[in-house]
Amino acid sequence: MIHVDQLTKRYGDHVAVRDVSFRCEPGTVTGFLGPNGAGKSTTMRMLCGLTSPTAGRATVLGVPYRSLPSPGREIGVLLDASAQHAGRTGREVLGLTAQLLGVDPGRAEATLRRVGLDGKAGRRRVGDYSLGMRQRLGLATALIGDPRILVLDEPANGLDPEGIAWMRGLLREFADGGGTVLLSSHLLREVEAVADRLVVISGGRIVADGTKEELLRSTGVLVRSTDRTGLRRALAAAGLPSTTTTDGGQLVEGDPEAIGRAALDAGLVLTELRPADGAGLEELFLSLTQNGGQAADVPQEVAA
Repeated sequence: MIHVDQLTKRYGDHVAVRDVSFRCEPGTVTGFLGPNGAGKSTTMRMLCGLTSPTAGRATVLGVPYRSLPSPGREIGVLLDASAQHAGRTGREVLGLTAQLLGVDPGRAEATLRRVGLDGKAGRRRVGDYSLGMRQRLGLATALIGDPRILVLDEPANGLDPEGIAWMRGLLREFADGGGTVLLSSHLLREVEAVADRLVVISGGRIVADGTKEELLRSTGVLVRSTDRTGLRRALAAAGLPSTTTTDGGQLVEGDPEAIGRAALDAGLVLTELRPADGAGLEELFLSLTQNGGQAADVPQEVAA
């Protein structure tokens, strides 16, 4: 349903995205992850026809986004929740979208209810909306055409915990019904809870692409010591790349025996040494991007 093939974007001598390729299949939620400036937004803008690639190709339903006869009825897009007319009410915004897409006007009210903006919320001007309410309206705009695909950039930004749980359920329901979701977010735990596949980008390049289970199985070795600083130094001296986890352990790319010998040579006491199966998406993300997340994105006004 979504096919990104060797996309590259250059701005003069600066390469924002380099040879990016991945696929998103029907019935799945794909988490598109990366640090700030990694190339996520540039890639999504190229996919949606807002930025022209220097090389490569991105297609939706087998054709470029701009070639779709009615894009909004095939692919729902939310890239910037603030890009809405502040002087109109939520109901007006969605009603105009329904007219533009040629869908039943009754879908506007139904979609507002679906995202929790019916009643008084729908009659308020968008300029008075909180960020979370704008996110809900942006998602309603993406959904109103009854698309088969959703492309969402940070859709949970500004939502409270209840709103995040609601969105997770909505996206899971959409995918389970045969839809395709490409989801970019910094809320790694939420992505881990809903995603079927993960694509990780760092420094403008794809550094991981696979099912969630495959990638989380290959997170390396988790090791802990009574001397955290000494352990980091010993691993570095032994040429064993490692990343500090959020709870003070070390996630190591290497053989457990080599790790144990490095600790022994340094006279360290290890309190844990095990495969990092189930270490979590956060640890995987850090191990993949900590040393490669150089600024690769550019401001949207330049990309446009």
